[in-house]
Amino acid sequence: MEWLNDMALFVEVVKARGFRRAAEATGIPNSTLSRRISQLEKAIGLRLLRRSTRKIALTEAGQRYFERCKRIVDEARLAHEQLDETLTQPSGLLRASLPVDFAHIFLAPLIAEFARRYPDIHFEFDLTPRHIDLVTEPVDVVIRMGEPPDSSLIARPLARLPGSLYASPRYLEQFGEPQQPGDLVRHECLRFSAAGCALWTLRPVRENTAGEALEIAVGGRFRLNNIGMIQRLAILDMGIAMLAEKIVADDLANDRLRRVLPQWQSTPISVYAITETRLLPAKTQCFIEFLQERLANASQ
Repeated sequence: MEWLNDMALFVEVVKARGFRRAAEATGIPNSTLSRRISQLEKAIGLRLLRRSTRKIALTEAGQRYFERCKRIVDEARLAHEQLDETLTQPSGLLRASLPVDFAHIFLAPLIAEFARRYPDIHFEFDLTPRHIDLVTEPVDVVIRMGEPPDSSLIARPLARLPGSLYASPRYLEQFGEPQQPGDLVRHECLRFSAAGCALWTLRPVRENTAGEALEIAVGGRFRLNNIGMIQRLAILDMGIAMLAEKIVADDLANDRLRRVLPQWQSTPISVYAITETRLLPAKTQCFIEFLQERLANASQ
């Protein structure tokens, strides 16, 4: 059935977002790819792609067809990989998108351990906060902090990192130390937020402590999307930060930061591995399972 091969070529063209890049990826001439896709459209009786001199775009029918075809192609590729991997260790190129600070602090030593365990796996990491389209981009797994948005993607929990409030000794000397959560509204708070105001949720540290979780509307001059920069500004006396405890262990030991409101802690920060499908090659499945096992200790 030659149309099965054409279906796989159609998936490659869409993923590459053009015939030229797909030709480079597959080693098939551009003109041959274009002819094969045209034959596929003729066999189906529907137009799948809108072509222009510079780019392609999916028709409505093409979008539906691509979503189904991609799963079929992935399953076929997975079947071959799993047969190969019954005889050998997991191998191939693992592409992952990682949060910059989390990768630097938590994942780097784990990745080194994983790489030593699986010498036949090669790695390509994207350490940018940009949105990753797992359907069209060649990325196997995305690691993200915070609750994942509702979608058709598969999110596997890796860890829940407890957090607390921290500030530099000099900041506390200048502006005073909060005695209760409500005092935070009068302080500079370094917010991981895109909004003008953020809600910080605090819970009593001990289960038998009276009172429920509190939501405090905090403010301040800084809002950022980078944990490392928030940590650095806190050390530079610019405000109070909400950070995972293990991130600031060295700063606490060297008195660069101090715990604020020690009887309260933030809602744990969730970490997820996100994939486009549950059908994963061994290299990706092993990577996720390895992180789940190792990061479980960080949640304690």
